[in-house]
Amino acid sequence: MSLSNILRREGGFVDHPADRGGPTNFGITAATLGDWRGLGRPASREEVRALTEREARKIYTQRYLTDTGFAQITNAKLRDLLLDCAVHHGPRRASIWLQEAVGVEADGKVGPKTLEAVANFGRRRRSFASLRMTILSKRIIFLGELITKDPKQAVFAKGWMVRVSEFL
Repeated sequence: MSLSNILRREGGFVDHPADRGGPTNFGITAATLGDWRGLGRPASREEVRALTEREARKIYTQRYLTDTGFAQITNAKLRDLLLDCAVHHGPRRASIWLQEAVGVEADGKVGPKTLEAVANFGRRRRSFASLRMTILSKRIIFLGELITKDPKQAVFAKGWMVRVSEFL
């Protein structure tokens, strides 16, 4: 798993006015941090700023790899892409993209049927590459739709495309 790449892509503390997630640190939003810590509310700007890399790694490992089922995917490139999608777009959306790509019911919860379908891709030559490209295609379309629906998001377009291109 490549948490170091996630942390590099996400950077440190950011509070961009156009970011719908509000203040983030290491890519962790106030809502995610508040939920993780059991605060019953989103974390404050100051609490987000004080988040340590160590705690961010724990959140990513538990919420974005273990809880999603992605940790059980043995193909490292596919797992890293799904992790990045989960961080950037939410675990449910990343799970749905995977399920749609492997042809199982897209309920947003990766379980035995999804994992079996993923493993079946691994039994075919070069098929993990095509599976990754299918997921990337869904991601790029989603980003385009996001900018179309909310033109303020265009400020992030170049960074998003650089991020997506790392998986090509």
